Amino acid sequence: MKWAHLSISILFLVFAIVQWNDPDAFIWILMYMVVSAIAFLAYKGQHYLWLNAGIMAILIVSLLFYIPDVMDWFGDGMPNIADSMQASSPYIELVREFFGLLISLVAMTFYLVISKKNLS
Repeated sequence: MKWAHLSISILFLVFAIVQWNDPDAFIWILMYMVVSAIAFLAYKGQHYLWLNAGIMAILIVSLLFYIPDVMDWFGDGMPNIADSMQASSPYIELVREFFGLLISLVAMTFYLVISKKNLS
């Protein structure tokens, strides 16, 4: 399991690196680096339940702001959001950001569960 944590940490580090040319890069680099750091701490055997829960709460609240754009995407028949890097519709970039948050939330849920297990 230890190597899975390291792999997840590296994966989120790569996610952070590829955000460098995004208009709102600071937010996304920070978010992905935080998840990477949580995974790295788990690799080192350190688990922080309240930190993980706090990060999850931030991710959940952030996801809620993207729901209208995701609904617009569904309403348009879910056009391909990975076709090109140019967003042809205003919601395309927002749907991509939604899925980035969702992937981060899944990872943080995994680390919250692990943190709870380590407390018992």
